[in-house]
Amino acid sequence: MPKVQAERLREIGRALLMANGVPKDEAATVARHVVNANLAGHDSHGVIMLPNYIERVRVGHIVPGAPFAIVQESPTTTVVDGNWGFGYVVNERAMQLTIEKAEKGNIAACTVFRQGHVGRLASYPLMAAKAGMIGMAWADSGRSPKGVAPFGGRAARLGTNPWAMAVPSDLDGPFCMDFATSAVAMGKVKLAEARGQEIPRGWVVDSEGELTTDPKKINGGALLPLGGAGEGYKGTALAAMGEVFCGLLTGLGFGVEPSGRHNDGCFLIAIKVEAFRPLLTFRKEVAEFAQYLKDTPPAKGSQGVLYPGEVEHQAERQRAAEGVEIEPATWAKLRGLAEEAGLTASLGFA
Repeated sequence: MPKVQAERLREIGRALLMANGVPKDEAATVARHVVNANLAGHDSHGVIMLPNYIERVRVGHIVPGAPFAIVQESPTTTVVDGNWGFGYVVNERAMQLTIEKAEKGNIAACTVFRQGHVGRLASYPLMAAKAGMIGMAWADSGRSPKGVAPFGGRAARLGTNPWAMAVPSDLDGPFCMDFATSAVAMGKVKLAEARGQEIPRGWVVDSEGELTTDPKKINGGALLPLGGAGEGYKGTALAAMGEVFCGLLTGLGFGVEPSGRHNDGCFLIAIKVEAFRPLLTFRKEVAEFAQYLKDTPPAKGSQGVLYPGEVEHQAERQRAAEGVEIEPATWAKLRGLAEEAGLTASLGFA
């Protein structure tokens, strides 16, 4: 697989999006988010998504330049209608507004509806952490086609409904969590399919409800909830709560409507640490707590304990230095889009 430096990937993303009618500033935002996902090791949310986004723009499912509309608000709450804009653009702006309200009111929350895919969810709580706040984001896919079977079932009724939190600290890297409430993110199954790889048993059931290691059998089948066949009721409960916060509270609803339009609903929170404790003390103690975890004697066969977010931090340092591996199938799609736009030479595909 080719290794590509992050800035070149951002350049490719910006150029391909702009060639498909996306305003320059929005193209830069989307490209930054997807490449940051690659850097953090979450390739399922990286540049592999660009051809998908461009297709959604072409069919009208994502509207570049869509207005950001506040339909209801108070000093500490906001309801945002994204008008089918890029989720990265809408959600980033909504989180920034939530941070600004929390700066004045100590805690603020926001719901967002009618927007495209928001990508790696940790991106938004991390904005709050940089501002000295605890951030949280929850997302679901509204009434888009579902991918996860509730515990005890074999047909998809839930989204992957990821949940993310981040806190400020004195660590080199972020102290954060970000995980799907399914056994795995759908993008990881699609990534395995693109790379021609098998998936671990316990991620997916086929159309007959049988466990499978073939990622292609997700078609007609479903992801299992977090906890899998044994304790999937835990993931089902988390996913159901995600639907309540991000589908029902936002007004998107539940189930599936026939258009197939992807529609991420989000619930965002920012909490000002200074409203509870001195920020510098808190940051210091979070770092000390992380070290306390890392000092745990390792289990047999383990290389040791990592604090939440450390894996991504390690990946980011390595990939920023060495480049990001892009699977041939994705590279071929990006090259094809460059050829369509007459950008093959300028983007270095020639």
